[in-house]
Amino acid sequence: MAVLQSQTQQPQNLQIHRLPQSKFVDAVRWLSPFSAFDKFVVLSLFDPNSSSSTIELHSLDFPNSENPKPILSPLSSSSPSLSRTSSLKTSQSLIAFSTFSGSLDFLSPNYSSSGEVTLDSSLSLQDDGFHVGPISCIDVLERECVSVGEDGRVNLVSFGGGKTSYRRVFDSDGLVSYTAVKWASPLEFATGGLGCSLQWWDQRRKPGEPALQFKGKWSQNISSGVMHSIDIHPSRKHTCMAGGSSGTVFAWDLRWPQQPIILSGVGIGERPSHSISESEVWEVQFDCHLQSSNTASVSSSMLPVMMCSEEGILAVLEPGAEPIELLEEPCAINSFDIDKQNYSDIICSLEWESVAILSRS
Repeated sequence: MAVLQSQTQQPQNLQIHRLPQSKFVDAVRWLSPFSAFDKFVVLSLFDPNSSSSTIELHSLDFPNSENPKPILSPLSSSSPSLSRTSSLKTSQSLIAFSTFSGSLDFLSPNYSSSGEVTLDSSLSLQDDGFHVGPISCIDVLERECVSVGEDGRVNLVSFGGGKTSYRRVFDSDGLVSYTAVKWASPLEFATGGLGCSLQWWDQRRKPGEPALQFKGKWSQNISSGVMHSIDIHPSRKHTCMAGGSSGTVFAWDLRWPQQPIILSGVGIGERPSHSISESEVWEVQFDCHLQSSNTASVSSSMLPVMMCSEEGILAVLEPGAEPIELLEEPCAINSFDIDKQNYSDIICSLEWESVAILSRS
């Protein structure tokens, strides 16, 4: 696929460290530290030799100023699974992951008095009626998880006290597939799916159906694409950011639900002048490290957004400004995560069995 030729800004004071792994890295996430001196990373790894997946907890250490290259040290891992991980999320001291076989599992880090850290397999949900086939995406908020799948089901999972239960929010009977989901509040969440469409669910206003929907008048190659990732503005929950097929990244404001702000890709209306990608955008997150530099823009209140793509690009986008390219790899960047404890630190998974750690100043 052709790569869009666009001007990009070069980041200043950026340190990049690539850490090879022995297995494919499907997803990466930061985990909230136990103390101010800890830094934990969760990896979803796939071993092609045994066709099995594991979730591993690692500590991230920087030995000293003379040798600033970080070291990932494995602490604990889950039992091997014959089904590959489809989605990985962390929340406080909890790890949740779903699989392509339709199961959902929760892991809890256990800190012993001796300083040893282990992963306890606390809960698992593998009910035949939960999902049919792969779970596309999950998100966790407090003691509840939302899951969506290619089967068109949207489920809410409650967990705690050693047990799990779920209730069906919606079932399209396979007529609609959902591929992304993100909590906005304990009663609201957003989903995305085929045709780069978005839905807003409010369990108070319209339980059992979307309260708002966006279906853009996309060009033909986008109308058959999907949304891969959604993020919600940290202080303005009415603003969503979405990324999907053909390099598409756009903001969706619930106050103007049919007027998206296109940041990248082939969107409705005119193509952005600073599009950086035409491939699949696998993940988007609002970037709190940088404030918008485009103060004259009507959308200047919107935070910049970070994205990663199948083309191996990790970049920061904002309306009306040139993209800031942080990383360009010869392989896909499957996922990334911005450290909520220190927004200058980023971790991303490279398709060719590597993890990249980026530090901004």
